[in-house]
Amino acid sequence: MYNPSVRILLLNLYYPPDTSATAKMAETVVNALAGEHQVTIVCGRPSYDPSERRAWRLSQTEKKNGVNIVRVGSTDYPRFNMKKRALNYLTYSALLIPRTLFMPCDAVLAMTDPPFQGIIGAIVATLKRKPYIYNIRDMYPDMAIGGSIVAPGMLARLWEKLHRWALRRADCVIVLGEDMRTRIMAKGVLAEQIEIVRDGAEILPESAQQASQPQLDPEVIREIRGDFRFVVLHAGNIGFYGAWQTLIAAARQLAGNGIGLVFVGEGAQRAQLEDAAKGIREVRFLPFFPGSKIPSVLAAADAHLITVKRGLEGVVVPSKMYGILAAGKPIVAVAPRETDAVALGEKAGFSVGADPDRPDQVARVIRELAGDPARVQSMALAAAPAYDRVKELEKFVRIVDRSRSR
Repeated sequence: MYNPSVRILLLNLYYPPDTSATAKMAETVVNALAGEHQVTIVCGRPSYDPSERRAWRLSQTEKKNGVNIVRVGSTDYPRFNMKKRALNYLTYSALLIPRTLFMPCDAVLAMTDPPFQGIIGAIVATLKRKPYIYNIRDMYPDMAIGGSIVAPGMLARLWEKLHRWALRRADCVIVLGEDMRTRIMAKGVLAEQIEIVRDGAEILPESAQQASQPQLDPEVIREIRGDFRFVVLHAGNIGFYGAWQTLIAAARQLAGNGIGLVFVGEGAQRAQLEDAAKGIREVRFLPFFPGSKIPSVLAAADAHLITVKRGLEGVVVPSKMYGILAAGKPIVAVAPRETDAVALGEKAGFSVGADPDRPDQVARVIRELAGDPARVQSMALAAAPAYDRVKELEKFVRIVDRSRSR
């Protein structure tokens, strides 16, 4: 039976050579869809720590690996200045809508960069009278309010109202986990409209695993471990979403046990966190390592830390969980029980959960892990294959396939 391809219009501000997580995931999704469908991505000029820049044009089109890449002439200010970054968002959105109206497609697929992209995608789909698929990577405006970027008030209420309209307009809402699905349903979206597609881990066939074992850098491992006998590592953005003060309080209770809490990365909360940790020998901070050293960073820890403060369950879904599992490491999830890192992790046995408001509980579960090497060894070894990225992307493609009949 002939299965005709779908012409997909994918909307996301960032796309390589941008280096953001959403740029990389947009490319992953595009490559998965392009095998069976005609994909056009409408993005902006590179601005997120790009490896290369683009001269200004009202619109530029290029083709790569069979994918049409249309870049509208948004501003390309660096991401570190929030006001100028907002101008990138606004100029991209203003140019995207008229540009897409003249682009043929069978379905519109939007991600969440800029933060109001879901609303823009719903407008485009409505004007073009096409099915709309909304892939939520970050939950807005919930995230903006939770991070004190937007204060509760008229703007937040208007944003939430428009976002709920966009959710209802979507033929399918694709989310990252059960916790995000629960939050979306609380906004009035029907369960049958929501699909879970996890980011997943890259699982190699058994025959290829031995040949592809990364060469670990002993210097990186030594720098992370120092003289600690047991290392719990947080590698990633130190942003507003984590229960950082709880972790510092827990570290104080671990004094004298040879257990280290190591943070690798940067973020808006790092300076404040470093101040709170002054004088605590059990806490160390390191900058990001180059991307080529990620296998060594993952291997350096005895256990990895995922943290989500109360109230942000389903808003923040840390996808780094899958890379940790692929590295065969267990997770300490300092997060509400509703989060996937706790609920899924404890069910499958790859994580231990601790209340993000209970430093004593955090210290206790870390101390118990450090005292049980056999448990640490066994926790994550069998979990990763259940979250194979290839299978998750195949599910994504099937969802898009169904869009032609809507």
